[in-house]
Parts: sequence; C-alpha cells; structure tokens
Amino acid sequence: MLQQIQNRDDEIIFSKHAINRMDHRDMTLSMEELKRLKSGFNKAEEKGVKDALILMGDKAFIASIKNKTVITTVNKEQLKDNVFTNIDGAVIV
Repeated sequence: MLQQIQNRDDEIIFSKHAINRMDHRDMTLSMEELKRLKSGFNKAEEKGVKDALILMGDKAFIASIKNKTVITTVNKEQLKDNVFTNIDGAVIV
C-alpha cells in the first residue's frame, strides 16, 4: 500500500528509515489513516510548519512537511517518556 502512495507526485513519501521502523514495530496504516496523515501534512503546511510531529491515535510521525516525507514513526510504546526535537509544530489528527 505504501508503494502505491509513493508513486504519486502529490502524495506523501515514507523514507526508508520510516518504513524500516514501521516493519520493525509491526505498524500498519489503513487507507483511512493514510488520509488522516495527509490531512495532517496539509494542516501543517497551511500554518507554515517545516518539520512536524503528527500524532494519530497511538502512532506518531516525524515529518518534513516541505518534502512531504515521513522521516520516522513511533508507536505507543515509544511515545511514553519521549522527547521530540527538531520540530517546529505538532498536529493532532
């Protein structure tokens, strides 16, 4: 499913690191979750955010909004007691 999305110019891209993290953490995304993630990108872009933390339920994504790229992913176990750096905005979708 991620490969299908990455083939479109207007869609978000998942870095190799993000894909590896998702595989390692057994994370999957439904089509509805992908739509919500894209909505988070759009909201961040509208506000001029460059690097964002996008929170969606028990998943988090660090993203380069300008490059429309998910840099890394975090599941609920890693969300606890974690500090996110090098972001200039957060979006909850």
